[in-house]
Amino acid sequence: MKKLTYLILFLSIGIIQPLKAQFPGATAQRSSIALQHGAHHIGKRTDAQMEIWRNYGLGQFIHWGLYAIPGGHWQGKYYPGAAEWIRSWSGMPNEDYDHLYQQFNPKNFDANAWAAQAKAMGARYVIITTKHHDGFCIWPSKYTDYTIANTPYKKDALKEIVDAYDAVGIDVYLYFSIIDWNHKGYQSAAPKTVAEKRDYETFKTFTANQLKELLTNYPSAKGLWFDGTWDAAWVAQAAFADSLETELRAMRPGLIIGSRFRADENGKRHFDTNGDLMDDYEQGWERKLPKTIADIHGNDWDCVMTVPENQWGYHSEWRGHVKTSTELIEMMAQSVALDGNFVLNFGPDGQGTIRPEEAKLAQEIGDWMQINHEAIYDCGYAGLEKQDWGYITQNRKTGKYYLIVFNVPVSGTLKIKNASGKGIGKLYDLAHPEQQYETEEIHRSAEGNEYFIHLKDKPTQPKVIVWESSDLDQDSDVRYEKAKT
Repeated sequence: MKKLTYLILFLSIGIIQPLKAQFPGATAQRSSIALQHGAHHIGKRTDAQMEIWRNYGLGQFIHWGLYAIPGGHWQGKYYPGAAEWIRSWSGMPNEDYDHLYQQFNPKNFDANAWAAQAKAMGARYVIITTKHHDGFCIWPSKYTDYTIANTPYKKDALKEIVDAYDAVGIDVYLYFSIIDWNHKGYQSAAPKTVAEKRDYETFKTFTANQLKELLTNYPSAKGLWFDGTWDAAWVAQAAFADSLETELRAMRPGLIIGSRFRADENGKRHFDTNGDLMDDYEQGWERKLPKTIADIHGNDWDCVMTVPENQWGYHSEWRGHVKTSTELIEMMAQSVALDGNFVLNFGPDGQGTIRPEEAKLAQEIGDWMQINHEAIYDCGYAGLEKQDWGYITQNRKTGKYYLIVFNVPVSGTLKIKNASGKGIGKLYDLAHPEQQYETEEIHRSAEGNEYFIHLKDKPTQPKVIVWESSDLDQDSDVRYEKAKT
């Protein structure tokens, strides 16, 4: 693993702080606008399955389908867009693309190897593309012939993936695109003629049948991750989508659905007309991150991130900036520190191989997580003032605090602002408890107490330092006032 200029500090508070119930915007009440198809609940879900989702920390996204065969090229031409959109490119004839299924025979595909790599990286959930915009299904759906059953591979790749990830304890979520370029009834614009409306009704029935089929065939899946719901035709289906969601949730108690499945009757997506989050968590953080806790409005959320700028499915030629493991680990830390999960995307090629660049990143992140996963798993917003050196997370179950440091000051000292009435008991390396760290109190007030942490050496490898906090007693207050004078 490359040398990293950050470390993890682990802060254990003597008295476990209650979880922060108040977030900016979280107390906003539903307005007086009456909605039939708006948010079904206000505030965070508190059931056990949602609590598990909330505490994942790190997840994996896999984009895999027919688009992995051309890999961003066709007949010697380079496609500059996201690889899974190549069918929409003028340089890719639709007929050529639609016959790629006849070549789909991923001889290197090993679902167990994928799952083992994800487990070693530290992922606790995976989102897998069951069907992208092209309409090709990696499971043998009985509602279309455009499935893996009619490829040279023939086997149910989705079942292999679900079984493999279940076996290593990684929860599975099923990606499903509402867009379907292969179905004759699909339309992006709102249907106008009688024929268009009739055809779109067949598409709606087809979509509902496929979703019910997925929940039936893969009963261990914990949730559905939707894409392609921005089309005007689907946005206008508020009543249908709401009814379908109710059916799906009845089929699978505890089912988790993000905010991009449906719109309300006024066409509002993610947040309804009253500003309330639609469904269970916000999916608006795609390839971007919130900057402050106020940006998430008290909602659950996750960030889905690509390694290059905008490549999800396999593209054989990455251009532009490619993120390093250090950048990705920092994004993960920022996500968790702001009460979210971080999901890293992988795009296996047409043979089912995860590209070497992604495998290397997975290994480096896994090396880091093996040592420092306590700062990520079961953690969230700490409620302490952020410092320039990095991020602070808090374990939701134990109340312990972790300082995740990426920018060590030239002085070699880190400043932390603790809660009022709280001091420092001791600081020590988690892996080597005998290694103590010196601290210096620099300011005390009703707003909080500030301290310097003196590092002995500038770290070149990630490490965890335990901070045991202590209550400040009356004698220490007297000594502090005397020292000031």
